[in-house]
Amino acid sequence: MRNIAIEELKATEIYRQKVEVVERKGMGHPDYICDAIMEQISVNLSQKYLETFGTILHHNIDKGMLIAGEVEGKFGGGRVVSPMRLIFGDRATFEANGIEIDVPGLAINTAKEWFSDNLRFVDPESLYYQVELKRGSAELTDIFTRGGEILGANDTSAAVGYAPLSPTERLVFECERYLNSRKFKKQYPESGEDIKVMGLRHRENMHLTVAMPLVDVFVESEEDYFKKKIELHEQIEEFAARFAEKERGEFEACMCLKPTASLNTLDIPGRGMKGIYTTVTGTSAEDADSGQVGRGNRVNGIIPLNRPVSSEAAAGKNPVSHIGKIYNLLSHRIAARIYMEVPEVSEVYVWLLSEIGSPIDQPQIATAQLIMKKGNLSDVEKEAAEIVENELENIHAFSMELAAGNCPIC
Repeated sequence: MRNIAIEELKATEIYRQKVEVVERKGMGHPDYICDAIMEQISVNLSQKYLETFGTILHHNIDKGMLIAGEVEGKFGGGRVVSPMRLIFGDRATFEANGIEIDVPGLAINTAKEWFSDNLRFVDPESLYYQVELKRGSAELTDIFTRGGEILGANDTSAAVGYAPLSPTERLVFECERYLNSRKFKKQYPESGEDIKVMGLRHRENMHLTVAMPLVDVFVESEEDYFKKKIELHEQIEEFAARFAEKERGEFEACMCLKPTASLNTLDIPGRGMKGIYTTVTGTSAEDADSGQVGRGNRVNGIIPLNRPVSSEAAAGKNPVSHIGKIYNLLSHRIAARIYMEVPEVSEVYVWLLSEIGSPIDQPQIATAQLIMKKGNLSDVEKEAAEIVENELENIHAFSMELAAGNCPIC
């Protein structure tokens, strides 16, 4: 029997609270870049292990850093003076059954492909790549050779997930996705990928603070910059207004006024390149800001300051024994299922705690906290517990989804 507990949470739903703060770091943000690349290396390495050995071997590619380079920006297009440096860190299996795996080559090629696919003005061949991946410790590596479909947890760790996302959370998430969409970039090529959206809801008033560099090759002058900025600002506010109108019926209590937005608030006219936000490559990692795994979005794509979150960084961790990845994502999946399948529930929080060495489908505790919309906890307790039990029972299939890259983590 699994240790599953269902309890009622006497609390006010997030969207009904007076103040809500939500952040999202976009695709070109240095922290996002680190998370996305290290996670893709784990996915590619997992597939390589499966193809070669029929199983996923020990690895954790979850220590990564992007070191900022140096550029000379100017109207009409600047240049890269010193390229960025990407450091890959932590552990992997380099050899098994007499067969060697070129882990450094796989890591570098994965990074180059990611840059090529996602950042239009970054030359993947120009970066410095520093591979610091080492072999794993004997005890943790042995977890993978003990046999069985369900492996033991590699750590004693806890995770928490919740559902549903509030309108504020969804707006912040969707706003960045919209601004970094291929359609938007085609229409506004001057918009860089390093976008950060901070959402503040104070009662019914919603405001987005957006940082988005303009790529200097598309900016002819300071006057041209501010002209383009006005147009981009209008697009952000129009998007937010459309979103609010769509959401108003379900969450009228917190979305009854038109959202407002600001863009690049550090700008000061009259100071030339020093007073505006431009980049050569579309990301501040070119010369202003380094990145690190675990400092970006949580596994549901946002940084929700009003919510409980795990301290674990999921990106790059192996998908079959590392609780920092598995439980982080699974807790959100369980919460979403409970919310969707139990109509009496208004909001759900799910907590999972592992014990190192114990099978990952046998957490020390799996708890679902339910904020009830109507009815009593006793009416839904069994149904919620069955959902938790079902997800834990099928955790191997979930791990294979993670290994295939089917569950976005940033």
